[in-house]
Amino acid sequence: MTRLEKEASKPGFWDDQEAAQALMSKMSDIKDDIVAWEKADDDAEELEIMNELAVSEGDEALASDVERGFRRLKRYADDLELRSWFTDPLDSHSAIVTVHPGAGGTESQDWAEMLMRMVIQWSKDKHYQASVYEIAAGDEAGIKTATFTIQGKYAYGFLQAVRGVHRLVRISPFDYGGRRHTSFASVDVIPEVERDVQITIDPADLRIETYRSTGAGGQHVNVTDSAVRITHMPTGVMAQCQNERSQTKNKETAMIILRARLYERIQEEQAREAAERHKQKKEIAWGSQIMSYVLHPYQLVKDHRTGVEKGNVQAVLDGDLDDFIIEYHRQRISEAADG
Repeated sequence: MTRLEKEASKPGFWDDQEAAQALMSKMSDIKDDIVAWEKADDDAEELEIMNELAVSEGDEALASDVERGFRRLKRYADDLELRSWFTDPLDSHSAIVTVHPGAGGTESQDWAEMLMRMVIQWSKDKHYQASVYEIAAGDEAGIKTATFTIQGKYAYGFLQAVRGVHRLVRISPFDYGGRRHTSFASVDVIPEVERDVQITIDPADLRIETYRSTGAGGQHVNVTDSAVRITHMPTGVMAQCQNERSQTKNKETAMIILRARLYERIQEEQAREAAERHKQKKEIAWGSQIMSYVLHPYQLVKDHRTGVEKGNVQAVLDGDLDDFIIEYHRQRISEAADG
């Protein structure tokens, strides 16, 4: 940090605006990490004092509070450790998430909505901001597609762990015969790149359309004619937003999503490193799943990549993803080091 501060104080530092901004951003990240670890140390000291008091006074209620506090602190420390593993500059960005059902109609569409809710619930636990920008209702239930952003530092880094095909086994609530069904849905995650990645887009290459939103209702979308769809004609890459009542705001958001998707496309075509951020999409069907969620005849969530299992399926569907995310990245880093 001292070296970076000396660099920033040199004459002519701001002559190269792009390099200066990058250095200032790095310094800000380091300062944030220092503050976060200092907070963890302070919390640990406070919990130690509370624990000594609980033991000396035989206070079971206080002891329970201390136990919960240590669990929260462990989660917090795990998050901080995980952030230190991220090396790609894009890992610290917000995330754009798209969910698609596989074959199977209503069953998979309902499962897709459950996955969307799971990711959003996880983001709330992390104090991130989730915003749904595009959603299409399923035929009877669920969704045909949804795109939403998770705004917050390292959201993209964390959520790379859930990118892929997810499998659900359950007694179908839509089958009057009470039979067991298997459903598939995919989660795609790309980094939001609007703020610091320059992508040249010729306005003449864009087709901009407005339409009435056709979302799932409730608080997800508005019901005016302000929805916007933007298509980049040379590539066919498309983005749309129907979240705001303002057509102007929807256009701005659609452009953010479009830029992110174009950037991802460029990275896939030009850099082998980017292929690690966005591995080839597999068919949304049997054998391609990264995680399975079994509700019948037993209850279990399993990550097929890492072997992590949890028996409390409902907790996972309510956003308890940290164990899966941490182990995914732990093994990813270990494999990279071995390779």
